[in-house]
Amino acid sequence: MAAAKLVVWDAPVRIVHWSFVALLPALWWTAETRQMDLHFTLGLTMLGLVTFRLAWGVVGSTTARFSRFVAGPKAIARYLKSAPDNANPVVGHNPLGALSVVALLALLTAQVSLGLFAQDTDAVDSGPLNHLVSWDTATAASEAHGIVFNLLAALIVLHVAAIVFYRIVRKNDLVTPMISGRKTFASPVAQPVLASWAKAAGVAAIAVAIAVWISFGVPPWGAKFPWDETAPAEDVPSVDSYM
Repeated sequence: MAAAKLVVWDAPVRIVHWSFVALLPALWWTAETRQMDLHFTLGLTMLGLVTFRLAWGVVGSTTARFSRFVAGPKAIARYLKSAPDNANPVVGHNPLGALSVVALLALLTAQVSLGLFAQDTDAVDSGPLNHLVSWDTATAASEAHGIVFNLLAALIVLHVAAIVFYRIVRKNDLVTPMISGRKTFASPVAQPVLASWAKAAGVAAIAVAIAVWISFGVPPWGAKFPWDETAPAEDVPSVDSYM
């Protein structure tokens, strides 16, 4: 049977992946330069993307689902001992790459979650859920927010190094398929089942709704939606002001 060029990564996975790549340095820069309003906006965008990717890992295309690519130590060991990827094709994430995906998503989830409760030293700038926790908890969340980012940066460096290793040593280009979505296999493999755009739109709508709800402070338990807030009373001149 002839080689086949298949769609391995659906558009939602690719869009989220490259959005992560763009957002992380932007989040770092806005924090370093104290552009906190923009930092919070980008952080809530990251929250929506992480929420979408976690949900897509349950209901999305087969190559996006955690149940299809997360493997145990034995599977990882077998993969490391196997032939180069071109002779032993894996459709989607291989067992070793799955560890990187899970670790990155876990750290991103922790990072964005801590940011929701964090505050700066004088509490001028704080996350949308800061009002739900004590001062000490918010301070601890801020410190952990910085620590997790450093861990995330270190893991990203390892991730990039692994991409270079796969390209040079295992002769497997991981970047181009994540751009185009397609990959050519030398031996016959089955086409992954791709989820519909309607499902992606539904999951995206839920992720956006969750991010917006959190941005308002999770009413009714926390802050209110803007349309539920009471307008400030207008100043009424006193009698003495006319005298």
